[in-house]
Amino acid sequence: MMVHAFTDGASRGNPGESGIGIIFQDEKGKVLKSIYAYIGEATNNIAEYTALIVCLKHAQKLHLRNLVIHSDSELLVRQMEGMYKVKEPRLRRLFEQAQALIDANSFQCTFRHVTRDHNREADRLANLGIDSRRAIQI
Repeated sequence: MMVHAFTDGASRGNPGESGIGIIFQDEKGKVLKSIYAYIGEATNNIAEYTALIVCLKHAQKLHLRNLVIHSDSELLVRQMEGMYKVKEPRLRRLFEQAQALIDANSFQCTFRHVTRDHNREADRLANLGIDSRRAIQI
């Protein structure tokens, strides 16, 4: 089964208070799982990568293997596709962690850059994560 995952990281300030939002949907658009969490102070790019890593860890728990990962972060998508280099050391560690999860779980991942309009619900959840101050345990 192909599953669509919409991920977003939000920061109020850069760096600033940050949250993540993730939605898993089946091929027909039915929501399988929604996640939001507060991640403390982070840059927007770190929040985006944190959302991806949490997404991959939950995909592992849910035994999902075929993922289309939608993100409004062009940087994240292009780096995960290998089109952009990952130069910043903190992002490099997160990139390597995400890649290790993909490899270890034999995920078949396709990354899609989407506009914010098409990622509105994940953005809402990321902001809810900030507002809730609810940390996530993975």
